[in-house]
Amino acid sequence: MDKLEKLRNDLDMCDEVIVDILRMRYQIIQELTNYKQEHNMNIVQPEEEERKLKLVDEKLKDYQYKKSIHKVFESILYRSKRIQSRELFNFNIFLIGFMGVGKSTISKVLENTFAMDVIEMDDIIAEQNGMSISEIFELHGEAYFRNEETNLLRECVHKKNVIVSCGGGVAMRQENIDEMRKSGKIILLTASPETILKRVEDNHDRPLLENNKTVEHIAEMMEQRKPAYEAAADIVISTNNKNAFEICEEIIHKVIE
Repeated sequence: MDKLEKLRNDLDMCDEVIVDILRMRYQIIQELTNYKQEHNMNIVQPEEEERKLKLVDEKLKDYQYKKSIHKVFESILYRSKRIQSRELFNFNIFLIGFMGVGKSTISKVLENTFAMDVIEMDDIIAEQNGMSISEIFELHGEAYFRNEETNLLRECVHKKNVIVSCGGGVAMRQENIDEMRKSGKIILLTASPETILKRVEDNHDRPLLENNKTVEHIAEMMEQRKPAYEAAADIVISTNNKNAFEICEEIIHKVIE
């Protein structure tokens, strides 16, 4: 066996070891997820990823390919999170609720924690139309915007294991609710009018609130929408006085019950 062939064989052996180790790691991820479920433990532990990457960097120290291995390990962690999310729920999660309850914030945390894809409905509709939501309302009217929401939800039926952050008016249409139930669970996020005002007072892309940002007006609109929201929801979660990780943990435990 010449030197080149030996090196290639050694490389093949390394690859086999890597494959076996990854299979073992992913199996452990599955078992760990199941154990946490069985013992009602916290699923969301963002500090674990930081700890693991720190250990990798410490082990490599001044190794010349440290950055490359760090990137590889980031990818391994990302794929591990994808496996974990599919172990927990193989359906879509639809977040509904009044504007400012925290749908976008919670979507982002779930995305980072479980490497799930996110559909931010308002952002996608704005991008598809080449203008802001306020401009869509002004140029095309609310009915046009609501139809755009329904069309986007129809596309979600063909997806799985994604988070959909819905606009505040999505649950006001029964057709939309029917579409969401075809592929996932509907989570209603709530907050007090006072909390919502604090969150949206500096945002100028809320056409239904722009000229009347008061606690009273918000409370009135919330009361009007409350029956439809609650009728649509599989799960209701308050976001008052909770951080994003606490809310996500509550969502996860309730959707897998």
